[in-house]
Amino acid sequence: MELTKRQERIVDIVRQEGPITGRQIAEKLSLIRATLRPDLTILTMAGILEARPRVGYYCTGKTPANFAAEAIQKIKVGDVKSVPVVIHENATVYDAVVAMFLEDVGTLIVVKNGGYLSGIISRKDLLKTAIGGSDINKMPIGVIMTRMPNLITTTPDEPMLIAAKKLSTREVDGLPVVKVVKTGQGTEELEVVGRITKTTITRLFAELGEGK
Repeated sequence: MELTKRQERIVDIVRQEGPITGRQIAEKLSLIRATLRPDLTILTMAGILEARPRVGYYCTGKTPANFAAEAIQKIKVGDVKSVPVVIHENATVYDAVVAMFLEDVGTLIVVKNGGYLSGIISRKDLLKTAIGGSDINKMPIGVIMTRMPNLITTTPDEPMLIAAKKLSTREVDGLPVVKVVKTGQGTEELEVVGRITKTTITRLFAELGEGK
């Protein structure tokens, strides 16, 4: 939420002298109360100001930045996750190179039978293997992929803020979005249901900035 200069001035007055009546605010701005009424309504509805009968207006302590933070904290991974780009663990490194090129992604999620998470493979993994002179047409990606417990994942119910921090602190391009499921054998597996990437974060930031 972006305030007008007059609204910012109103907030400053209320912060310094509140509680203060609408009439007193108008006098300080050399305006009539009717002119200020829309601004005071907006500021009150936004939660920046609060009004009490016979007392006047006072600041709640919240700022537009607070509201932006609150909006971000409410967004869950499941709200913005994208379709996962996966490859089976039995595929070769060459298959992974082709898939990464065709899908134009920086990370592939490796799955086993049933669509359960098996590992992650990045551009860096593929580049190291190719430079090393290995036969990428025969080498299975299971040999070079990152496995548990070194995998970082997220879930649909996790706040996007936490997922973004995982991407930043671990310096990875993407996270598989998973949910725990029980198999017919009674064991638990991580079913891949989406992905979160740095592009996801950038797109979300842009949409929030545009007020979407």
